[in-house]
Amino acid sequence: MTTYVETELSDQPACWQRAIELGSTDLPGLPEPGERVAVVGCGTSLFMAQAYASLREDADLGETDAFAASEMPSRRRYDRVLALSRSGTTTEVLELLGELRGTVPTTAITADPTTPVMTAADHVVVLDFADERSVVQTRFATTTLTLLRAHLGQDLSKAVADARRAVGDALPPGLTDRTQFTFLGTGWTNGLAAEAALKMREASLSWTESYPAKEYRHGPIAITDERSAVWMFGPAPEGLEEQVAATGGHWVQPDLDPVASLIMAQRLALTLATARGLDPDVPRHLTRSVILRPAAG
Repeated sequence: MTTYVETELSDQPACWQRAIELGSTDLPGLPEPGERVAVVGCGTSLFMAQAYASLREDADLGETDAFAASEMPSRRRYDRVLALSRSGTTTEVLELLGELRGTVPTTAITADPTTPVMTAADHVVVLDFADERSVVQTRFATTTLTLLRAHLGQDLSKAVADARRAVGDALPPGLTDRTQFTFLGTGWTNGLAAEAALKMREASLSWTESYPAKEYRHGPIAITDERSAVWMFGPAPEGLEEQVAATGGHWVQPDLDPVASLIMAQRLALTLATARGLDPDVPRHLTRSVILRPAAG
């Protein structure tokens, strides 16, 4: 039986193509060059926010910070706050948008146009074609990041071609018998590494960690041995692959656009979940949206 996760992660190339077309248009509310921007989200959306923030600063388009929606510093001043929320119902996101109303322009990217975020933010971009029935996010997250990359002016034709490879090619060999997984990134791909680790934890209950690639050698490499796989997003620091090999760990570095490499990691999480008899559509202790009850008065 095909799971929702399997269906949703497999059609990411088509979703990305639609996002590129949309991101290349004049979308009101998306950050303009020179604006000081905060990008907020929860869980997966936070990691996509981190990736975008790094990319926008690298493009010299304006200072850009990323925060968990519950942790945005109240005293900092921004020209715009961009909120990422698949469900449009996440409590922390809605509370923050409510607090900011009338003080700073806000924009939300969501998958569901029937939810409270539609009126909580000043501008809304709806990616309903990337919505998901699964609890575990796959296509909405990568489609949102693709939209934002396109809005930054990136040529993503190779990324889409790589996404097609990522959903169709065999997984890198030597992974399914490993029991510990470390994901590494540099710059904007740190957010992707964190998301890959989260996906593995959510879907397959795997022991996963994520680090900036150069920080990995400052202690975390101690856990790596013949049971480990170390997955690098993007170019690796010189000598790191050899250091991992010396530990007995299995080095993985797909020759793909980093977000397409994330699709491969999503597929690995699904494969391990299935092998362990888990239902990836019903991950343990999780719901599609975190909606908190108000404190008792």
